[in-house]
Amino acid sequence: MAKTTIAAMVEGGKASAAPPLGPALGPSGLPINDVIAKINEKTKDFAGMQVPVKVEFEKGSKAFEITVGTPPTSALVKKELGLAAPVKEEAGVKGKKAIGNLTIAQVKKIASMKGSSILAHDAKGAVKEVCGTCLSLGATVEGKSPKEVMKLIDEGKFDKEF
Repeated sequence: MAKTTIAAMVEGGKASAAPPLGPALGPSGLPINDVIAKINEKTKDFAGMQVPVKVEFEKGSKAFEITVGTPPTSALVKKELGLAAPVKEEAGVKGKKAIGNLTIAQVKKIASMKGSSILAHDAKGAVKEVCGTCLSLGATVEGKSPKEVMKLIDEGKFDKEF
């Protein structure tokens, strides 16, 4: 039998039987409370963020699989910086104030949260990829421009972090 997929965006750790999931799951015959509990368990690390979720099942079966995507890197950077509200226009523009500063450990944490969805082949590359997002957002890393930090990574200055 072919698998059916229900896809939705849910707040990390706070999925409920209310829309968008409830109405989509209702006709599936799946145990809704079990599905919601499993989604909340798998998305708790993304609390306060919208997370893409897929529920795969075969019609007539009570078995299901939950696949959780990751939020965009920019959303993870903003969360790590504690930015809930939209950033002021002048923040992040060259010559203006930065939107915030991350430590190399925070950048590494974001890279690990992205997991297999990151394009890099190793930890250094993943951290450099997140630094690139910091650059486009106007955030600094270790108080420096993300471009400068990427050069320092290439030079081995942060090797003890990896």
